[in-house]
Amino acid sequence: MFSYRHAFHAGNHADVLKHAILVQVLDYLNRKDAAYWVIDTHAGAGMYALDGDWAGQTAEYEGGVGRLWSLSTDAQQPQLISRYLDAIRLYNQDGQLRYYPGSPWLTLDALRPHDRLRLFELHPTEQQVLSANLREAGRAAQRQVSLQVANGFDGLKALLPVPTRRSLVLIDPSYENKQDYASTLHAVQEGLQRAANGVFAVWYPLVSRREAHDLPRKLMRLPVKSWLNATLSVQAPSPDGRGLYGSGMFLINPPWTLAEELKTALPWLARTLAQDGRAGWTLESA
Repeated sequence: MFSYRHAFHAGNHADVLKHAILVQVLDYLNRKDAAYWVIDTHAGAGMYALDGDWAGQTAEYEGGVGRLWSLSTDAQQPQLISRYLDAIRLYNQDGQLRYYPGSPWLTLDALRPHDRLRLFELHPTEQQVLSANLREAGRAAQRQVSLQVANGFDGLKALLPVPTRRSLVLIDPSYENKQDYASTLHAVQEGLQRAANGVFAVWYPLVSRREAHDLPRKLMRLPVKSWLNATLSVQAPSPDGRGLYGSGMFLINPPWTLAEELKTALPWLARTLAQDGRAGWTLESA
């Protein structure tokens, strides 16, 4: 499905949750010297101009990273959020929020010379922009990164297990096609057969759709050592059942430190990003 452009939603509340957790996981992986690979199944364009033609049309970032940016000096800000904003600040060093780095760039910034990043993007326009962005990143980045114009669900099977045996798989399709829910579950199941100790991070939307509610429940039933499920809602579901009112991140084999970080960060995010009185959060783990 080629209608989806993430630039319309760059930096919104869902990106805040997804990318704040991603940065924490990458920091945790960097605690050990051993190399790791990151596989991003739906990479997008990589970098977004928030005042551009796409993001500027919807300005969803104003209710997400934009709201956090205006509170960047808040002394009560959780460490997880401060670290996330530091990552965004690398591209906005004049103090003005103009650019938003997506998961490929947040990952690339965290990688050490011996780590690797494998990207998949099927949307023709998104992958062209991503490819151009990677060329501008320089030769060092290009040596660490591989981009395939392919369906990430299919490409994942060929990469696992990675040569270093340490891996992080990020799965975050648009879910505009409801088949993405089943494909995500299947990709995780197959991935665990090849890399049982790898970290799998699945982003999913909170929408009024049965498949969206079923996905985390099905992931919880997988035979894994540990999992963590975090959700953030910023408003009540709309009466007509349309629209994104929040999102979730489901992690298999998560860093043991992450749950404690989220116990502080999620309530703060729910208060800060609330669009009505029904904002909230949940955190489950096993």
